[in-house]
Amino acid sequence: MIPRHSFANGYSISRIIKGGWHLAGGHGAVAPRQAVLDMAAFVEAGITTFDCADIYTGVEELIGRFRGTYPQLARRLQVHTKFVPDLPDLERVDGRYVERIIDRSLARLGVERLDLVQFHWWDYAVSRYVEVALELERLRRAGKIARIGATNFDTARLAEIVAAGVPVAAHQVQYSLLDERPAARMVEFCRANRIALLCYGTVAGGFLSERWLGRADPGGEVANRSLVKYGLIIEDFGGWALFQELLRALAAIAAKHRYDIATVATVAVLDRPQVAAAIVGAVSAAHLPAHMQCASLRLDEADRAAIAAVAGRRRGPVGDVYELERDREGRHGRIMKYALNAEPAAKSPDPA
Repeated sequence: MIPRHSFANGYSISRIIKGGWHLAGGHGAVAPRQAVLDMAAFVEAGITTFDCADIYTGVEELIGRFRGTYPQLARRLQVHTKFVPDLPDLERVDGRYVERIIDRSLARLGVERLDLVQFHWWDYAVSRYVEVALELERLRRAGKIARIGATNFDTARLAEIVAAGVPVAAHQVQYSLLDERPAARMVEFCRANRIALLCYGTVAGGFLSERWLGRADPGGEVANRSLVKYGLIIEDFGGWALFQELLRALAAIAAKHRYDIATVATVAVLDRPQVAAAIVGAVSAAHLPAHMQCASLRLDEADRAAIAAVAGRRRGPVGDVYELERDREGRHGRIMKYALNAEPAAKSPDPA
């Protein structure tokens, strides 16, 4: 069974979280009926925590559909959504704006209270993030939100929010063998403030897998924006040659334990201090058996030393959490979409 982690006064989640971004349509057509069946398979397997967002087109509605279709399984479910006001709206986000988005998430998911709302703020130059976080706290006290989280804040701004009295229970960050920016400052801050880390990007959009072992650098010729994003991280890490060295080290560890590279990469992050869970992107249940392997793999000192021998030669990425991505004119920032709440919902290819 998938292990669980408890934080925030006994709140229990599965240590593998089913991510929802891949169901938003950016990785191919989504069949809602099959997506709901896959959700049932994940919960039955013990992966009972789902991650979604107000800006993931159609995903909150899909989870709401799952809840209505499988009410017994839904009782075992924890849903983590996000509050991500659009960049053009930041100056005008007030209590009514916040409550409107939260009420919309409640309606989409078909619940009376949101388990965890993870707050993201695009631009620190619009310095109202503490004020807006306090609006989320107001809704927590009103009973619409059970717990408040953050996503992609740097350490200084997250500290401001905590100092203002917002009880941040969790922080969702990118953390992998390629991207260790959280280890610089964020891990210690979260440890000191009892904030759980929920980590995405642990397999770098699929780059940390057998599929890319021994392959030539694809450059920009990749299938989706997720791979473009993580391709930039590989460049920052030290380039394709060093990345291939890391893959070979992971492949040797995987062969030794009879697992796969993605499982080794995920467990290596789950073993890090303050990490509560890893978020796996899942278009379907096809990789569910591999996700389940994370429950049983135990890395030893030799494994960790082999990983460190390669990863210790990294060049980057450097800076605090999400610092590179916040430069909207930079390589990382240019590929972001900043106004997804304003986009109309995509039409379903499967009306049933």
